[in-house]
Amino acid sequence: MSKHFGFFGPVTFLYAVFYAFCMFHNGSGVTFPFFIAASLLYMCFSLSKLGITLKKGSAFYMVSMMLLAVATFCTDDGRIIAFNKTGIFLLMMSLLLDQYYDTSAWKLGKYLGSILVLCCTSLTELFKPFSDGAAYFKEHEDQKNKPVWYVLLGLLVAVPVLCVVILLLAGADAVFRSLADRILNGINFGNVMNILFRIAFLFLAAYALTSCLCAKRLKEEVKDRRRGEPIPAITVTALLSLIYLLFSGIQIFGLFLGKLKLPDGYTYAEYAREGFFQLLAVSILNLVIVLVCMSFFRESKILKGILTIMSFCTFVMIVSSAMRMIIYIQYYYLTFLRILVLWALMVLFLLFAGVIASIFRDSFPLFRYGVCVVTVLYIGLAFIHPDYIIARVNLANVEGSEAAGDSVSGRGGFFRSEEPYHDWRYLADLSADAAPAILPYLDREGYNLSAFYAKDPETTLEQILAKDSIRRNREDGFGYYYLRQLQLKTENFGVRTYNISRHMALLNLSKRVH
Repeated sequence: MSKHFGFFGPVTFLYAVFYAFCMFHNGSGVTFPFFIAASLLYMCFSLSKLGITLKKGSAFYMVSMMLLAVATFCTDDGRIIAFNKTGIFLLMMSLLLDQYYDTSAWKLGKYLGSILVLCCTSLTELFKPFSDGAAYFKEHEDQKNKPVWYVLLGLLVAVPVLCVVILLLAGADAVFRSLADRILNGINFGNVMNILFRIAFLFLAAYALTSCLCAKRLKEEVKDRRRGEPIPAITVTALLSLIYLLFSGIQIFGLFLGKLKLPDGYTYAEYAREGFFQLLAVSILNLVIVLVCMSFFRESKILKGILTIMSFCTFVMIVSSAMRMIIYIQYYYLTFLRILVLWALMVLFLLFAGVIASIFRDSFPLFRYGVCVVTVLYIGLAFIHPDYIIARVNLANVEGSEAAGDSVSGRGGFFRSEEPYHDWRYLADLSADAAPAILPYLDREGYNLSAFYAKDPETTLEQILAKDSIRRNREDGFGYYYLRQLQLKTENFGVRTYNISRHMALLNLSKRVH
């Protein structure tokens, strides 16, 4: 990189400036996909300059990252946005490791450990741009473009010096101070410092990460650790399998076939609520146990057979947990966590299918299979807008709701609760994704939607919410809280911060007001 600093220095700086433009006070706007696309271009240009060719399979990572980036500016749900960015980070790091290292034999632990080590060791490269720059200029001190670099360096030094001088002169002369005040009133120094920090941060981080990858400090080889005596593993897993077989029999003949007799005082809702999180935890624990046995113990046909039994019993537990969650939803309606649990159970089910395949076939690419399963299913979750589904389904189960007659099954159909839905506080905190379901309901219930655009201090949403009669947990008050949150999210709505979900919410509201 020192040799090619004439390329890496300016390109990394431009990449950092573009990052600041895209992401400054704008975590989920239309510029986010452009920043991710720029990140992929920066990676490709860097690889090309270093003489590295993109490896087979890179397209999956790149397309997945772009889909998650698009999903980010299509939603207003902060949880989905956070998950999207985490997923993009993990996919990018995995993609970079694939390009610079031979990862064909790597498994989940090796990948996660390498990502952690890479992030930590990159900190030791933070001053690399300066040392590379000094070496580059020393080697090319006779070239004609030398004055250009000196001009850029001068501008870099001049900015903080100018700020200090202006402050000193403003304190020395009242006329100059008045002129400086008029000029500087339009400049927010907090924002300026924020932008400069973003540029410096990404410039140093991107350069340091690339430099660390070039140094190849990670070990590529993966040692075969399957040397443990399998008898202890067989003993533990056999005892667990006996318990799991008994439990699975109860689930099959009781919960699945409907012959279950509940203990006295139990309802189906209480029975379901008591079990699904425990079963989810046991399913995850089983996944860990099976992977540990496959990674650290010598091959054994008996152990493979027991692990297969454990895996099939885990399938029963996953289905049981899903059924319990569905029963619970029938009585207590939808929340984001309940949707997320069902999604996690689906992921676990497919992961265990891959585990069973890897038990009988050592060459099965379990890690890559797992990455594909989690990525594809999560992309589906990111695009379905859970908050909209939650609002639409729950409002269809409000007492006297006209929505109960539409395609959403209201009480008496799928839902079994004798009480109508009434968690208004939860609805008030939903994102703009829920607006196409909530705004029609507010309109039917006689909410003053015009208050969203009100100029009169007496009729604004702040004034309405200040009244003692308005409560966040009441049917006649939650909507104003929801509208106020939507108002705050769209105060600085513009070309750079454009978001599809917020735009659709404003469009829906405008149609009902005008």
